[in-house]
Amino acid sequence: DVHLVESGGGLVQAGGSLRLSCAHSGFTFDDYAIGWFRQAPGKAREGVSCFTKSPGETGYADSVKGRFTISSDKAKNSVYLEMNNLKPEDTAVYYCAATLRTLTAVAALQDIWYDYWGQGTQVTVSS
Repeated sequence: DVHLVESGGGLVQAGGSLRLSCAHSGFTFDDYAIGWFRQAPGKAREGVSCFTKSPGETGYADSVKGRFTISSDKAKNSVYLEMNNLKPEDTAVYYCAATLRTLTAVAALQDIWYDYWGQGTQVTVSS
């Protein structure tokens, strides 16, 4: 079974940093696309960053380019989202998700393609 568990969320002041982790099991990293998504209260879920299937092209939403970085550690079966220069508008529940589908980096930022989801971790950025 595929399992995804996010961690690392919390409360941080604007301009601060957080690193989210997504521990995954039940699949081989290179065979799946993995994405980070977020959902703020009253808003639709949006794609933040992603890895496509091997060779693992990365993608980022325009709103986070230059501030967020996605990375992976295959030995630890984990994917990370390093978030710097956080803004109050980054406040949301952050989810990681996985799919077997072969997607472009643009498509991999769309939540409709994903089959497996974690439970989410809350990120709150105070002004």
